[in-house]
Amino acid sequence: METLNQLNFARIYTLGRINQVKETSWDIQPPGFNNTIRWNVGHVYVNAEVFTQKAIPPYEIVHPEWVPLFVPGTKPSDWNLEPPTSEELVSALKKQTERIITALDNNLSNTLIESMAIGNLHEMKTVEALVQFMIWHEGVHAGIIHALNRATSE
Repeated sequence: METLNQLNFARIYTLGRINQVKETSWDIQPPGFNNTIRWNVGHVYVNAEVFTQKAIPPYEIVHPEWVPLFVPGTKPSDWNLEPPTSEELVSALKKQTERIITALDNNLSNTLIESMAIGNLHEMKTVEALVQFMIWHEGVHAGIIHALNRATSE
């Protein structure tokens, strides 16, 4: 249960960082950054959906149309679709937390149907290990969102 509390904490922190972003900064990509605030916010949302489905296969991804915009390796300069608005992304992040926690609750000790590896660095075999990675991943991107906000507000 503590893992799910940490997931909730990470989301509260991320939403706090996003709340500090000026609307004019969402789509600026400063030198030295691979993406924008909009991409990072969408990436956090999409990866949480994808990781949850990997952990709990019957879980249905909400906003599957966003997946091609925000999966690893994508970037705004390659987008052929209109991305979601900042309001849509923030609303989706807020609703996602409870939905994911409900899906994961009582399943943390389950073994993943297919283990997940990040390169050759780490192999995750349980739902809890995957959720812990998801928490770390969100924290990394919350930091990038904060850095992008500072870089675009100066």
